[in-house]
Amino acid sequence: MVSELPEINLKPIGTVHSEIKEREKGHTALATATIEIDSSLAEGLDNLDEFSHIIVIYWIHKTHRPAPMKVYPHHHAHPHQVGVFASRSPDRPNPIGKSTVRLLKREGNVLTVDGLDALDGSPVLDIKPYIPGLDSVENARAPLWTKH
Repeated sequence: MVSELPEINLKPIGTVHSEIKEREKGHTALATATIEIDSSLAEGLDNLDEFSHIIVIYWIHKTHRPAPMKVYPHHHAHPHQVGVFASRSPDRPNPIGKSTVRLLKREGNVLTVDGLDALDGSPVLDIKPYIPGLDSVENARAPLWTKH
């Protein structure tokens, strides 16, 4: 049984700047975008440009509230609803997004990335380097309905 969970307060470290302003048909297209990191944190970006890819954790600030517990999976021809935690739906109890993107360049406190599915203005919560040995899993399995 879960006792009362503590409240968590997060402060964004930056903001996404993208041409994608709104969700399209329940999902967001992938785009080249910039991530402007708070200038007081710029030193924390040192050596990040040695990585080809990074993981961007962001707040999905344009989402449907309250979050549904059952959704139709996006990008799949699955005719039945699944639990929200078995999906990549942006409508979640805590709308946290995660994208692995190609890091194109760093200029001071600004990162240019390719493949980000966050909307313009999305608050960035964290950035991590993508490390192939840590961030890919061998022999992972997923249901057939997740196949494109």
